[in-house]
Amino acid sequence: MSEPVRLSDALSKDELRELSTPSDLKAAVSLTINWALIVAAFAVPIIWTNPLTILAAIVFLGGRQLGLGILNHDCAHYAFFKNKAVNDFVGHWLCGAPMNISVHAYRAYHLKHHKYAGTLQDPDRGFVKNYPVTRDSLKRKLMRDLTGRTGYRDTLMKLKKFKLQKHYPWLVFHVGLLSVLTAVGAPWAYLMWWAAEIFIYPVLTRVRQIGEHGVARNRDSLDPRDNTSTTLASWWERLLIAPNDVNFHLEHHHFAAVPGYNLPKLHRLLASRGYYRDHDCISHGYLDVLRRAVRHDETETAAAA
Repeated sequence: MSEPVRLSDALSKDELRELSTPSDLKAAVSLTINWALIVAAFAVPIIWTNPLTILAAIVFLGGRQLGLGILNHDCAHYAFFKNKAVNDFVGHWLCGAPMNISVHAYRAYHLKHHKYAGTLQDPDRGFVKNYPVTRDSLKRKLMRDLTGRTGYRDTLMKLKKFKLQKHYPWLVFHVGLLSVLTAVGAPWAYLMWWAAEIFIYPVLTRVRQIGEHGVARNRDSLDPRDNTSTTLASWWERLLIAPNDVNFHLEHHHFAAVPGYNLPKLHRLLASRGYYRDHDCISHGYLDVLRRAVRHDETETAAAA
């Protein structure tokens, strides 16, 4: 068996420096595209109102809500725009506020995930600790999401914890969204945002979490190739399920300072140089992720419920 490729052998310091340098242009384009898609998701059913366009818009909005969360995540790492203050403003107001996520609070929490990945202290470990699960268990989890039970629970929790001084950006966003939609004569379209957040966003978040760490082969290892996974997503998966290159999570765990828009190039470099050789850390699409998330042993256990 050949010697495993070391990270320092697979990537030079100059290459890492280049990849880690944020681009204001790429960040602005990414942010603009995300919001343009959100506007389009509202515009299409407003102009051509029928059940199919409304349903498609709800599904699409769920993916864009996740997309905003990913951009907020990149801003939390100061890996989107070059300027830290710009990252804080964009992350907090343009990406975090619609989903009631404070970039500052998220940063404090999320950096612990990176620090403790591969250990019992990882604050995100609970989301995926039981995977792989039985097929029936996975079906129950996905059905809870798709029928709105997960989203309804999470929404109630948001409302119970709401404090105006802390969560007013979220309120500003919703007042603004409803006002704009009312001004164009379609206040009913406001409900599409909530439908997406309650019925679509939870299942996309769950699938994302499974793809990142739920199918990892050894969550007790400190090697990201063991405790984290990357998913090679198709164009439609990137559009609906894995926005803003979130599927390259293994690369992100190696170098959190690399902006999301540079992660595909980082993956190609590492893969071409054999860095992933002998490590089962790559899923080929999200159907493969769900397949890997199911145990071969179909015995139901209480822990997997």
